[in-house]
Amino acid sequence: MTKQNNVPTHVAIVMDGNGRWAKKRFLPRIMGHKAGADTVKEIIQASAEIGIKVLTLFAFSSENWRRPQEEVDHLMSMFLTRLEQEISELNANNIRIRFIGDHSQLNANLQQRIQEAETLTCQNHHMQVVVALNYGGQWDILQACEKICHEAKPEFTPENFQMHLSTGDLPPVDLFIRTSGEIRISNFLLWQIAYAELYFTDTLWPDFDAAGLKKALEEYTKRQRRFGDVG
Repeated sequence: MTKQNNVPTHVAIVMDGNGRWAKKRFLPRIMGHKAGADTVKEIIQASAEIGIKVLTLFAFSSENWRRPQEEVDHLMSMFLTRLEQEISELNANNIRIRFIGDHSQLNANLQQRIQEAETLTCQNHHMQVVVALNYGGQWDILQACEKICHEAKPEFTPENFQMHLSTGDLPPVDLFIRTSGEIRISNFLLWQIAYAELYFTDTLWPDFDAAGLKKALEEYTKRQRRFGDVG
C-alpha cells in the first residue's frame, strides 16, 4: 500500500466487535479477541506503509474489568503473549511502542514487559503505536488535573493541560475510527479527539483490514476540517 496524500498524522481506533465476531461463528469470545489481535498486526503494518505517524489503539478500557473474570484473565494473558511475540518485529521495523493508562492494576509480569518494550523501542521514529491499556478518558483528564495541582504554580491553560495528559507529547488525533457499528466514543481520548474527524463502520474488528483502513482514509480526505468553527 502506497502513501496517500493528506494522510492523518494521528489515527485512533476503538477496536470493537471481537465478541460479536466470535458469537456469529459459535466460538468462545476469546477466539474473537485472538482474531482481533491478528487484525492489529495488519493495521499496524498498513499504517506504517501509508505514512501514519501515530496509531493509538484502545485495547482495554477501565470499564472492561466488569467483564467475566475468565475473559479478563484470557485478555491479560494474550496481551503478554502478543507483546513478547511481536516486539522484536516492531523494533526491527523502527516502530516505537508506548502504553497509556493506569497500569497499577496490571500484574507485575505484564508491567515489566511493558516497560521493557517501551525501553527497547524508545529511539525508534518511523511510527509510534500507542496502546491504551486500562485506560479511560475521564481518568486521563483527572490525572492531568492532579499533576497540575501539585505544581508550584498551577497553570490551567489548554496548552499546559494538554502537556499533562498521557499523550502530552503527541499530536492531537486527526481521525477517530470505531468498528462494529457502535456510534459512541466510550470514554476514549476525550480531550484529544476534540477536533478529530469521526469515522464509524459496521465492520467487526476482526474483519477490519488494510482495505477497510484505506476506505476510512479516503473518507477523511473528503472532509473539510473546521477545528471547532461551526459557522
